[in-house]
Amino acid sequence: MGIAVVILCLVVGTGLILLLTGLWKRFARETLPTLVGLPGGSWALGAALGVLTMLGVTAGLRCTPAAPGATRMTRALRSAVTALSCAAAFGPLFYLLAGLRARNCRSTSCAYLPGTGTAFLAYVVTAGLLIWSVHRWTRARAAERLARERVRVRRLRKKGKGKSRAARKA
Repeated sequence: MGIAVVILCLVVGTGLILLLTGLWKRFARETLPTLVGLPGGSWALGAALGVLTMLGVTAGLRCTPAAPGATRMTRALRSAVTALSCAAAFGPLFYLLAGLRARNCRSTSCAYLPGTGTAFLAYVVTAGLLIWSVHRWTRARAAERLARERVRVRRLRKKGKGKSRAARKA
């Protein structure tokens, strides 16, 4: 009986994943031509989606797990924020990928949507540059914090307060 339940869950789960993937692709293929046609065109769309990805990545990195003694509401809120930031980080990528031509598909529903290639290029360049700059900024802040801590410990040692108890007694 347990094996049948596991197999049923796998079949239902696979069906749900395929259904959601198909709905997402259909949504993207219906809305992409409208968005590419807006002022600024595909370059502006790619840049805007790149900024959205960068914001999602930054929010995902800033969202820390809840403390062990946290309430259920806090844990649920943090989980929801993490899920939203993951959606913001990966959603634009899959949205643009849905507009590109599908491989080995001769149907008209798989055809290339004009402007999605340049939107994808603008997306990759914008997201890459923004994420790289945020990475450099956070690393510089961490290095500065570490240097300040070294200076503080050096000053304490000069005053004799940074030594161990055994070293101070001797």
